[in-house]
Amino acid sequence: MYQQLVRKEVMGILEKEVGSFLEKFLTPIEKIWQPSDMLPDPASEDFRYDLEEIQTFAREMPYDLFVTLIGDCITEEALPSYESWLMGVDGVNQEEQVGWVNWVRAWTAEENRHGDLLNKYLYLCGRVNMREVEITTQYLINDGFDLGTSMDPYRNFVYTSFQETATNISHRRVGTLAKQSGNGKLAKMCGVIAADEARHAKAYKHFVEKILEIDPSEMILAFEDMMRKKIVMPAHLMRQSGQKAGELWGHFSDAAQRCMVYTGQDYINILKDLLDEWKIEHIKGLTEKAEKAQEYLMKLPGRLQKITDRVSTPDLQFQFSWVKS
Repeated sequence: MYQQLVRKEVMGILEKEVGSFLEKFLTPIEKIWQPSDMLPDPASEDFRYDLEEIQTFAREMPYDLFVTLIGDCITEEALPSYESWLMGVDGVNQEEQVGWVNWVRAWTAEENRHGDLLNKYLYLCGRVNMREVEITTQYLINDGFDLGTSMDPYRNFVYTSFQETATNISHRRVGTLAKQSGNGKLAKMCGVIAADEARHAKAYKHFVEKILEIDPSEMILAFEDMMRKKIVMPAHLMRQSGQKAGELWGHFSDAAQRCMVYTGQDYINILKDLLDEWKIEHIKGLTEKAEKAQEYLMKLPGRLQKITDRVSTPDLQFQFSWVKS
């Protein structure tokens, strides 16, 4: 009961700054890009040419890279789950309709555009079985998720700091690989999405920094707990027709690993960056328990590196129902 009360108090302190967080980390609706800015205009005389270009490049994309793009889209499309989860975090008071509630809604509104853009691109590209993609998306929202954070804001901010950084990497890499093959339109789409994710990652990392100033021991203990559980991606219960929840995730992860869009090494690198940005090694005045957590966190990248160096990715490509044969 004591910890819950303290966390709500800390969230209340930070809530006074939410207005500045909105201005610093999010973009006004009238100024930010919209999906239609990136997609061909059906009313344009060039629409057929633009459509043919999209479909040609889509056919030429390597299978694993294409599957990763689809999975990224599905992850973004499940956004309603993420908003409902954040609205339940301790310290987010929906009845008062201010502060953190404004942040969650504004963040959700920015994120919502990502799935809209990628979904329309996939629909136009002609290589996707959209009904199967829609089934996976509906399952993902229906099945929910367990991120190991409960309703604790400290754990949730650790999670979002990590996850937003991971999605930035994934979208940016897909865009880079698309650009290398001459697919400028897709590269631009992934680039603007990645830029959004980078801003969002900065925001959540900033929230953790502020909490470390106010309640360092509890924040470090929350960080340790999340890393012991291991950060799972929000689409970890992904499935397709005829499968149980979570059966598809391993195959999707293998595809992302094979095409080097998101790898086990990226997981370690994100952890290292968070330890460095939050200056975990140099935080003083911790409780004895928090000092042990601090020591664990600083040794963790080395331990994970030894494990990652021994793991190999399966060469066999799984046949996803999302891709037209």
